[in-house]
Amino acid sequence: MSHLHPLDENDPLAAKRDAFCLPNGVIYLDGNSLGVLPAHVPERMQHVVEKQWGESLIRGWNEHDWIDLPQKVGNRIGRLVGAEQEAVVACDSTTINVFKVVSAALALRPGRKVILSDNGNFPTDLYMAQGLADLLAKDHELRIVSPEDVADAITDDLAVLMLTEVDYKTGRRHDMKALTEKAHAVGALAIWDLAHSAGAFPVDLSGSNADFAIGCGYKYLNGGPGAPAFLYVAPRHQNDIRPALTGWMGHDAPFAFDLDYRPAEGINRMGVGTPPVLSLSALDAALDVFEDVDMEVLRRKSISLCEYFIAQVEDRCPEMELVSPRDAELRGSQVSFGFAEGYALMQALIANGVIGDFRAPDTVRFGFTPLYLSHADVARAVDVLEKILSTRMWDMDEFRMRRKVT
Repeated sequence: MSHLHPLDENDPLAAKRDAFCLPNGVIYLDGNSLGVLPAHVPERMQHVVEKQWGESLIRGWNEHDWIDLPQKVGNRIGRLVGAEQEAVVACDSTTINVFKVVSAALALRPGRKVILSDNGNFPTDLYMAQGLADLLAKDHELRIVSPEDVADAITDDLAVLMLTEVDYKTGRRHDMKALTEKAHAVGALAIWDLAHSAGAFPVDLSGSNADFAIGCGYKYLNGGPGAPAFLYVAPRHQNDIRPALTGWMGHDAPFAFDLDYRPAEGINRMGVGTPPVLSLSALDAALDVFEDVDMEVLRRKSISLCEYFIAQVEDRCPEMELVSPRDAELRGSQVSFGFAEGYALMQALIANGVIGDFRAPDTVRFGFTPLYLSHADVARAVDVLEKILSTRMWDMDEFRMRRKVT
């Protein structure tokens, strides 16, 4: 950072900025969508490709423990989300893992038919629940309510409560422990999507008594585009569930090549196909940056960055309407504002070196990753935002042209 902001003095995470490859002239406020490349990952990947794959070939599965990467990486993520040992496995995509945990949960509650979620949940979770209900053809119902109505909608006909802890669009944060307790009180199970939680602030799956959780590796965990996801199964359920996707990596003895499926013990039964060694290795390396990070310290800096951003935007850019909760305890590590021409505004910001993203119909999102962001970055980002708004720079044809990815 070129100029130290007063709020950045004595920042215990300041040195972490050097652990990331940040392009010159870019203020990156989109780590909630795709994390920044950790500086040491390219060297790790070169070693995995050239030495491990290139020289060991098929022997790499044993010589470099490729076969155990899902469990190794899962345990490293587990530390960040408050999971017990051997309760998290890194595998597949978030979407596939939704199918796996919802199907497992429904099987544990065979007499119930309702899956409860909210309209702030990420659509892929809802799509998979809808598709699973159709596939089962047993009259299951996906019941969708507003986030603020979830608690009152937890009734005794509920099989599964399926929520994303932090709303992808607004940053609104659910109370995991309280809602899980309420679900358990009526005999239901709780599934939590941690896509916008893991690596962003402290999560306590065990302390919250969650039943299942899923999340992705490419946002705050910085695992790279399309990085493997992860899933959590509380130890009390692990040997009672029978996976709907019965792949060979979930078999008790994959290399016995039995013709009949027999589930592995514990979390390993949630595996399906061959581990993606290259992408798992990148995620494993990326997690190194968290080894000495106190997540409570990270959370305090996150709140400070977000609070400063909100205050500056509201003071200098009155055209913007805050859509995230004002109370920091009710937010994740992102801030969203509404603006009628939000897509064009975000494209103008990106063209001027401030990268956030847009979610239809009119929400601009700004993610705050304390490991590599400073208050000085926030101040400069608001300078750019104020200039674009005051000059109506966003009102140009080039910024209105919609691209495939927003």
